[in-house]
Amino acid sequence: MPDSNEQDSVIAFGPFRLFVKSRLLEKDGAALHLGGRALDILIFLAERAGEVIDKRELIKRIWADVNVDEGSLRFHITTLRKALGDAGEGSRYVVNVPGRGYCFTAPLLRPAASESRTSQPNAASPPSLPSPLAKMIGRDGAVERISAELAQHRFVTIVGPGGIGKTSVALAVAQGELAAFDGQVCFVDFGALTDARLVPGTIAAALGLTVSSEDPIPDLLTVLRSRRILLVLDSCEHILDELAPVAERLVREAPQLHILATSRESFRAEGERVHRLFPLDCPPERDGLGIADILAYPASQLFVERIAESLSEFELREEDAPLVAEICRRLDGIALAIELAAGRVNAYGISGTASLLDSRFSLLWRGRRTAIPRHQTLSAALAWSYDLLPPAESATLRGLSVFVGPFTLEAALAVASCQGISEPEAAEAISNLLSKSLIATSPAERRLRYRLLDTTRAFAADKLVENGEADRVARAHAEYFRDFLHDIALKSRGMQSAGGFLPYADHLPNVRAALTFSFSESGDRTTGVDLAASAAQFFLELTLLTECFRWTRQALASLDTSAVDGRREMTLQAALGVSVMFTQGNTEAVRSAFTRSLQLARELEDLHWQLWLLRGLHIYLTRVGDFHGALGIGEQGESVARKLNDPAATFNVEWMLGVAHHLIGNQDKAVRFCESAMVHNPGSQRLNIGHLGYDDRIVALVALARGLWLTGRPERAVEAARYTVREAELLEQPLTLGISLIWTIYVFLWVGDWDDAEILIERLIDHSARHFLGPYHAVGIGQKGELLLRRGDVAAGIEHLRRSQATLYATRHRIMTTVFATALAEGLASQNQADEALQTINEAIAQIPDHGESFDMPEMLRVKGDILARSGSAVEAESCLRTSLDLAQRQCAVGWELRGAISLGRIWRQAGKAGDARDLLAPLVARYQEGLQTRDLVAAKGLLAALN
Repeated sequence: MPDSNEQDSVIAFGPFRLFVKSRLLEKDGAALHLGGRALDILIFLAERAGEVIDKRELIKRIWADVNVDEGSLRFHITTLRKALGDAGEGSRYVVNVPGRGYCFTAPLLRPAASESRTSQPNAASPPSLPSPLAKMIGRDGAVERISAELAQHRFVTIVGPGGIGKTSVALAVAQGELAAFDGQVCFVDFGALTDARLVPGTIAAALGLTVSSEDPIPDLLTVLRSRRILLVLDSCEHILDELAPVAERLVREAPQLHILATSRESFRAEGERVHRLFPLDCPPERDGLGIADILAYPASQLFVERIAESLSEFELREEDAPLVAEICRRLDGIALAIELAAGRVNAYGISGTASLLDSRFSLLWRGRRTAIPRHQTLSAALAWSYDLLPPAESATLRGLSVFVGPFTLEAALAVASCQGISEPEAAEAISNLLSKSLIATSPAERRLRYRLLDTTRAFAADKLVENGEADRVARAHAEYFRDFLHDIALKSRGMQSAGGFLPYADHLPNVRAALTFSFSESGDRTTGVDLAASAAQFFLELTLLTECFRWTRQALASLDTSAVDGRREMTLQAALGVSVMFTQGNTEAVRSAFTRSLQLARELEDLHWQLWLLRGLHIYLTRVGDFHGALGIGEQGESVARKLNDPAATFNVEWMLGVAHHLIGNQDKAVRFCESAMVHNPGSQRLNIGHLGYDDRIVALVALARGLWLTGRPERAVEAARYTVREAELLEQPLTLGISLIWTIYVFLWVGDWDDAEILIERLIDHSARHFLGPYHAVGIGQKGELLLRRGDVAAGIEHLRRSQATLYATRHRIMTTVFATALAEGLASQNQADEALQTINEAIAQIPDHGESFDMPEMLRVKGDILARSGSAVEAESCLRTSLDLAQRQCAVGWELRGAISLGRIWRQAGKAGDARDLLAPLVARYQEGLQTRDLVAAKGLLAALN
């Protein structure tokens, strides 16, 4: 295509005109803003219109120094099509040829040179306007919005923290406005100005005016009133007091004048429109993002572009892509910080650069030599703002560096007070720091939160240390969060209720930092112990069990036994018991911690805590298989509930008793005690033991669902099981959801619904892995093994069951071991391994104490009878099955009774006693009014048909 040094080459198609040299796209005469990559693609395709361009060739041309995959190309093609019109119209211009590449198919018109746009500015900028960046990333939308605001309001200030790209955006806007102002665009850099009295003269000099009077403003107005002109005022934050009234007067008295300013805070002038420039969008913290996904975000694009500028052979590897995302997030999407970090990749690589972000030396990284001095390092950029602050504001900013992540105004004021700053002064300082872009807010929060950008925090933290204030501020920070968490605990009546801490989860990073300091050499152990006692409830409610264990153990080790506070120790011992139980298993340390805490609660005569701790012991005893011990604990809870005279406490104790009765095997009592859990009454959950990880109502519901199946109501059991899982999901407690899945899975296994059972089992395995719930994960593996057995994959089922049992025995999670041993014995028997099967079931039966009462004992005896029958020991088998039937009847466990009757009926049929088998089985089947198509009832009806 012929080109001219004098004029721009133009490609016209449809309503569009593409100016190649100026890199400008117009639609119906109006400029159309398009991202750099998309514009590169359009120019390349248009210059070879009608030709199918191979995808690889296109990628090599557009991303000459960066190795990307087709996902990036598809992304920018989509952007281009959207810019050219709706989906159908955009696709009409740029066509995808499957298996080959892309083709520009629109008819082209190439106007003669004389027909080119006469208003198109010359390639060279006016002397007063610096050259913009060769390629600006991620700011096209901002440029477009600012241009529109400038046309409407005449005075626009781009506000944002140092290094975010205010000047670059302003220059891009100015370049785009050259035609609209007939080239009359003047750039005024106030960055080097130290004498504010020279503001009017500096503007006059930039306009090329010679002013001899002491007050240049009248002469300025004389010139500006007669000209349509755009003044770009850059880096104004340090002279705002003098510049603001000048700018306000110029705009008011020169009706054709437009002002575009950049500053770290607004002018607060009449007629000013503030455009706050936000950081570049960064990739989210999410697994599974590939190179194309990460490069779709402007922050990552900038990082990779800047690396490629210095490393021509740079190739972004798949394993490095998540590190690029992390670097951009850590740098808060600040353009200058990202460019400086990219400049380190040549020396340290991407991984090394990421690791250096925690180092104070990252503040000293140097950028482009051509950059203005305050932008050559992060430290210089921040020092420019810091040095302009009055003492109260600089001291407040140093103090705020102690916060990790978001913080509230109340927390900030508490820390500022230790700096000798009064509350009104501190509140004013925080407001000013916010307006100066040194503090950011989190607008998505329901309550306002503040935060420092990581780079600002690192700079201010260095200043805090230099001023010798670090320990004093960290101590005030720790004391604030100690008192803050203690107040929440008091408001929610301690551990006996749940939900009080959840709204404050965003304080977690600060609580961690406060604990770390308190137990350090510079910290205060007394504050640390108090903080750990309050934080224990916070960690438990957020299901951060490992952290709870770490800090409670450290606090207990630091207790001064000569002056120990009973309530504080009670809280710590209780939290230690919970965290050990769920992270390390059901060790004696759990019983010891709960017992000691309960002793202290009784000494303090705190009935709520007594009930809470009895609930903890109840859970522990059920997990180790001491079901009668759990029933005894529930009976102790009855007396406590009577003293409390609280319906909520009564419900909780009833549910404890119901669960214990279910596990012992008293299924009619279990259903009676747990039926109230089906009524969703939030008021009845004031003692829901959320801090123990179990919601009492959900535990009662699983016992109810299982009890309904055992008492011969399979359809109601399935309905209750589904309801239980739905209710557990609403609570958003990982432990509670895990327990709901574990126990309701059996309802689906019992009725023979393998598909739903599989969905829940896979969900349990995934859920327990994500939340590091080791015993729960082992249970899920065992249940998967049981399902495999039912589906006929016996070898895989046995392997899963053995693996599960090993973990459960190691963690003393005994509540499920007999259940899995029973399934394993069945699997071994089906493989004709009768001796090992019999040994396995006998060992399971032997685990039950001498009184022989357990919810699954009838089933264990039935399986033993089946194994004996397979081995030819019919007499022993019949005796074992009769015992199973008798026990199932005593337990009101019709479900087990039906299974035992089917097994015994098969033996009697083979022995020629069909009539006896029919008399045994028919009345049981007749008792069922629902669930007639479930697995056991289908088997029973089939056997009855065969007996006839």
